[in-house]
Amino acid sequence: MTVLRRAAALTVSAALLAGGAIALAPTASAATSPKCTYNFSDFTGTVDGDGVNYRTGPSTGYTAKGRLYDGDRVRIYCGKGNWYYSALAKRSEGGLAEGTVGWIRSDMLYQLAG
Repeated sequence: MTVLRRAAALTVSAALLAGGAIALAPTASAATSPKCTYNFSDFTGTVDGDGVNYRTGPSTGYTAKGRLYDGDRVRIYCGKGNWYYSALAKRSEGGLAEGTVGWIRSDMLYQLAG
């Protein structure tokens, strides 16, 4: 009887932990911006240039969150015109944290890989 209770408790605990992990995982829609007009699936890009503005929206009219430098890598989710909505793959040379999302012009990337 005790073995059955322990097994049941272990099963419930595992189910709760798995459910918590699922609840904390970002949704697919969290990886896109409502300003996007087309999507990418699993693309990364490498910044070509020093002091490239990483913006809050898809034009130079939006505020810069910070600057990206040659070799910084971004994961690209979607785009609008010649702007890509992305997240930093690791901390940028300019000090922006890994996972920071923003917009970068397509001609500021020299490598796009899928």
